[in-house]
Order: sequence, then structure tokens, then C-alpha cells
Amino acid sequence: MVNANNLQMTGSIEGGPIMEPHDEGFSGSVSTKRNMFSIEAVSENWGKRNILRTVITSIKIAFLSDKISLLIPFGPLAILVAHLTSHHGWVFFFSLLGIIPLAERLGWATEQLAFYTGPTVGGLLNATFGNATELIISMYAMKHGMLRVVQQSLLGSILSNMLLVLGCAFFCGGIVHPKQQVFNKSNAVMSSGLLLMAVMGLLFPAVLHFTHTELHFGKSELALSRFSSCIMLIAYGGYIFFQLTSQKNSYTPINEETSPDDGSSNDEESPDISKYESVIWLSILTLAISVLSEYLVNTIENASVAMDIPIAFISVILLPIVGNAAEHASAIIFAIKDKLDISLGVAIGSSTQISMFAIPFCVVVGWIIGRPLDLNFQLFETTTLFMTVLVVAFMLQDGTSNYFKGLMLVFCYLIVAASFFVHIDPQSIQDKP
Repeated sequence: MVNANNLQMTGSIEGGPIMEPHDEGFSGSVSTKRNMFSIEAVSENWGKRNILRTVITSIKIAFLSDKISLLIPFGPLAILVAHLTSHHGWVFFFSLLGIIPLAERLGWATEQLAFYTGPTVGGLLNATFGNATELIISMYAMKHGMLRVVQQSLLGSILSNMLLVLGCAFFCGGIVHPKQQVFNKSNAVMSSGLLLMAVMGLLFPAVLHFTHTELHFGKSELALSRFSSCIMLIAYGGYIFFQLTSQKNSYTPINEETSPDDGSSNDEESPDISKYESVIWLSILTLAISVLSEYLVNTIENASVAMDIPIAFISVILLPIVGNAAEHASAIIFAIKDKLDISLGVAIGSSTQISMFAIPFCVVVGWIIGRPLDLNFQLFETTTLFMTVLVVAFMLQDGTSNYFKGLMLVFCYLIVAASFFVHIDPQSIQDKP
């Protein structure tokens, strides 16, 4: 009995209590694993949905928040027409329309990224991507040996910014604000000085060429252009360093500097997308502009013949209007908001970037890849630039603007456009080696 009881107790102790916890632990572990799998599945599905929702929201903000995005389908249409037909005029026209919203969105993505990087890196980003469209088109034109297209498109960007963009900003700002608008005169004078330095860099090779006073015929002009380009790049680097260190508030509207802070933050802006989204959109938009730029450059000559328009007019007038779409809209908006210093920073600053950075940069790149691009923009183009810089410098010297000044600048641009429409460039047939 004792042994039986002991055995029973032992069985109850050794068997039952041990087996029951084992069974419960097994069922518990299975249910726990099932719960873990279900939680992982739910979190994975939720993560995928969250990523998809973020992507869709970012696309909506990037392309559905601005009416100019309605022109984006013209880009794929240009590629389709290029592969299915031989109508080069239509390919050029559709590529031109397709690049306009991409250039505007590229400026928007740069501004979004500048919110996260601060003023120093933001200024460098604006200097790099502000004229990215013009640089991309120039690189493709240089790749195809179309050196005159490179020169004339960059020249046209300067003329467009200084006359058309600034003129429209002055005009629209003067209409909304009938009284004279004021801006920081010292910043305008400094920019005008840099533009005159750029004119000097372009003028001397042209004078050397047309006076036939080269020490080594055919070589001194190119050597002088490359040396001057290196000096201009160094000067522009010094200008950027000076602006970012000594003149951090150089584009703060003068009205805000003189008036006390009233606590209103209606004009304060915040980023629409995250930092990583900004970087991704910069990459995507730059790639898209590069693709369309190749189609655009490849059809310039045939489009000129098909539409009976001089290549000089296409390069100086049409291409820069596409590249300056973002600057044009931004300058007008800031002028209407009575922030004329920012409008000047957009228009004159962009012209300074092209003249002191983009043009010398293209000369140096041509030097590296074996393309003899020089600073001799020919007499007609150099004279046009010189007169434009003088006119704008006189307009800016008193530190005020009104709608009539803007109207005069726009009329000056119309005269320049008409001049290039009837101008035949004798060097255009020598573009390709």
C-alpha cells in the first residue's frame, strides 16, 4: 500500500504535474509564435502601406500642387514622336515644353532641401542647382560639338534673367505697389561689378580675335580664354565665401530690416517634403532633364530648318526661357510680396552664376575633354551683353524700382529678341568638327 501510494504519488508528482506544464508550455509557445508571426505580418503590411502612402503623397505634392505640371506629358510625347516619326520640329517643340515644368520643379526641390541644410549649404545648393538646366543642355551640346549653341544659350540665360525676369518682377511689383519699391543698393552694385568683370573676360578674347593681334594665331585666344576662366571661377568662389560669411542677411528684404517684428508669421514657409524625399526628387528631376536635353540638342539644327528660325534665335531666346522658368516665377512672386531684394537675388544672382561660374566651367570642361570652347562670343553677342549690363546697372544705381523701369527692361529684351531673329551667325555652320 505504501509502495503503491508512493508510486501513485510519484506518478502524480513525476507524471501529471510534469506533463501538464509541458503541454501548456507547448501550446503556449505555439500560440506565442502565431501571435509573433501575425504581428510581424501586420507590421510588414502596415510598413508597405505606409511607404506606398508616403510615395503617393510625395508625388501629389511634387506634381499636382502646381498648374505648370500639366506640361509634363509633353516630355514622354517628345520621346514617342522621336522614335515613331522623323518630325524633328515637333520633337524639339515637345522637348522644350516638357523641360519647362521639370526645370521649375528642380528649383522647388532645391528650395525644399535648403530648409534642412541651413543658409550656408543652402546657398551652395542654389548656386549648383539654380542653373542646372542650362548646364545640362550645355554639356550635351558640347558633347555633340555644338560650341556656338553652348555659348549662345548661356549668353541668352544672362540676357533673359537681367532683362526679361527682372523687368517682369519690377513691372508686376510696381503694379501691385504703386509707390516706389526699395532694395539694398550695395548688393546690386556688387552684382553689377561681377557682371562687368564677366563682360571684361568675354570682351578681351573677342577684341584679340577681331584686331588680329594674337601672339600665336589661333592659340593665344584659346589660352587667354582658359586663363580668364580659371580666374573667374576663383573670383566666383571668393564671392560665394564672402556672401555666406560676411553677408548672411544680404537678401533680407529692406522693409523687414527697418521695421520691428510685429509677431506675424504669415510669410514664414515650411518644407512640404522630407530631406530624403528632396534628395530623391533632385536626382529624378536631374535625370529626366538630362534625357530630354539630349533629344532637344539633337533636333536643334533640323528644327531650325523645319521652322525657318535661325539657330542663334533658338539658342539665345528659346532655350533660356525654358531654363529660367523657375527664376521667372519666383522673381515675380517675391516682387508682388514686396520682397524685391529676393527678386534681385534670383534674377541678378542667377546672371552672376552663369557669367562667373557656368561659362568658365564649360570652358574648363571643354579643355578637359578636348573641345576648344573659348570666351570669344563674337562681336554681335559680346556687344549685346555689354549694353545689357550697362542698362541694368543704370536701372539699379538709385536703389528703387517702379513699373516703368520694368517696362523698359522688357522692351529692351524684345529689341534683343528681334535682333537675334534677323541675325545669321556666320560661325554656326562650323559648330561640328
